[in-house]
Amino acid sequence: MQAIPLRSWQSVIIDAPLEMVWEYNSDLSRIADFHPRVDKVELIDGRSQRATGVGYKCHLRGGRHTCIERDIEVVPMERIVTALAEDSFGVARLLPDYRVESTLAREGVGRTRVEFRHYYSIRGWKVRLFHWIACRRIAKESQATLNAMKRAIEALAPKALPTGGGSAEPGVTPDRRSSPC
Repeated sequence: MQAIPLRSWQSVIIDAPLEMVWEYNSDLSRIADFHPRVDKVELIDGRSQRATGVGYKCHLRGGRHTCIERDIEVVPMERIVTALAEDSFGVARLLPDYRVESTLAREGVGRTRVEFRHYYSIRGWKVRLFHWIACRRIAKESQATLNAMKRAIEALAPKALPTGGGSAEPGVTPDRRSSPC
């Protein structure tokens, strides 16, 4: 990753093989299936699969706001780095270097760890205020997105796969990790 400071990270283990998790996550048309804030995804570049340079527009629930995200680095089966190119609520102007790095890694047989890492610089009082107010919310919503992705993929995974055992919260593996801001 670049020299942009890490602000938070979230993680979940999905009971499905890496290849299945990668395939599911690479299909941009599925974002609305697991992202709690996204109602619809518009394929602005005409491509439905993640690739370096591919952009897409997310229409957020409630119909008032949108954001355009662009994948700036894609390493198959390992990593996707996504930039917030523009949005209707001003975050892209406030945080022009905001990046989310999604990493995937095998965690034993038929299990995959997915992590989101958020990077952005804090310059000026407006950004400090935004960070203070919104950072925990970003972390919470990102963890909710990972948990929903986990449930969606595991619902598709063959039932013969080994599972992560009992969990205090349905659909969430107990060893999930996250860091607040």
